[in-house]
Amino acid sequence: MNYLSSMFWSESFWLPPNVTWAELEHPPPGEEYPKAGHLVACLPLAFGVLALRVLFERLVAKPCAHILQIEPGVSRRAQPNAVLERVFASTASPDSRRIEGLSKQLDWDVRKVQRWFRLRRNQDKPSTLTKFCESMWRLTFYTGIFMYAIRHLWVSPWMWDTRQCWYNYPFQALSPGQYNYYVAELAFYWSLMFSQFTDIKRKDFLIMFVHHLATITLITFSYCNNMLRAGTLVMCVHDAADIFLELAKLANYAKYQRICDTAFIVFSIIFFITRLVIYPFWVIYSVLVESWEIIGPYQSWWLLNGLLLLLQVLHVIWFYLIARIAIKALFKGKVAKDDRSDIESSSEDEADNKSKTRNNSRQNGSEQSPKEGNGFAYSGKRDH
Repeated sequence: MNYLSSMFWSESFWLPPNVTWAELEHPPPGEEYPKAGHLVACLPLAFGVLALRVLFERLVAKPCAHILQIEPGVSRRAQPNAVLERVFASTASPDSRRIEGLSKQLDWDVRKVQRWFRLRRNQDKPSTLTKFCESMWRLTFYTGIFMYAIRHLWVSPWMWDTRQCWYNYPFQALSPGQYNYYVAELAFYWSLMFSQFTDIKRKDFLIMFVHHLATITLITFSYCNNMLRAGTLVMCVHDAADIFLELAKLANYAKYQRICDTAFIVFSIIFFITRLVIYPFWVIYSVLVESWEIIGPYQSWWLLNGLLLLLQVLHVIWFYLIARIAIKALFKGKVAKDDRSDIESSSEDEADNKSKTRNNSRQNGSEQSPKEGNGFAYSGKRDH
């Protein structure tokens, strides 16, 4: 066991050349260096964050939703059918050939089988109230933690001169602000990792899982080898845009379309500036180039830079999806469906009803365009 521990905490892996753990064990009087043991508190704190979220959603978010007249809603349930349930367990959207086979097997009309699958898919989808509460919780956290980060970083010299992140590294004292910021962010992302399996499911589930895992690993590694100064910059850059993303979703759920469109456009701009400009050309440049010049590379340095670059790849993928939605918003006047999320509620049933309405109107010679519902279908974060 001691051998494995010594292998894991190898100085040649974690620390720059000619630096030992023994030197970091004895900081100057009145100062403290980061230690891995400090992060043990993050896991129980993550469950505390989950408990706080439950209380927040019940005591704050739901009353706000009630004021905005957002009700839970009761989706129509598909009638029990063992044969169709077995098929649904393997595929939620069977092809036309399978539908025709089920129609003959059950002696049902094809349209009735199709409708059963639509109802069955919709009944598992979260209500607008559930999505509103989730987004309001995330908006509150991102706003609070971003304000805390700006307050801490504004008076930090490394925010204005990133080379300060590497002078005298790794012998840089841990400040209370850095510790609080790191523990809060790590506990929150652990809570997201846990709740991702119970929260609203999105098409980018795997991408978000990789994102959370990479973020937790990056935060933990940067703390253990005292890259806190660069780490605080990375976290602050990632939190900035998420505030407006959650605001756009809240406005959408409350059916304030103009606020939704405006917030989403602002989010798109901030996302581009922070994650495709500031992050790669300011933060990654500092960690990759400036640190090489001042302290030189070492083994964990390569790993941390790899994780930073992995996040940048995810940013490019997300911005492609975001740009598609933003372009639709600019040219069509409203934000379209989020390509990362699933189709919400009973939109397919509504489409059937609208189609019938149009057909009846045409027959009467006085077609009217029904009021279209909002197509903006965000169903949770990202986070980040």
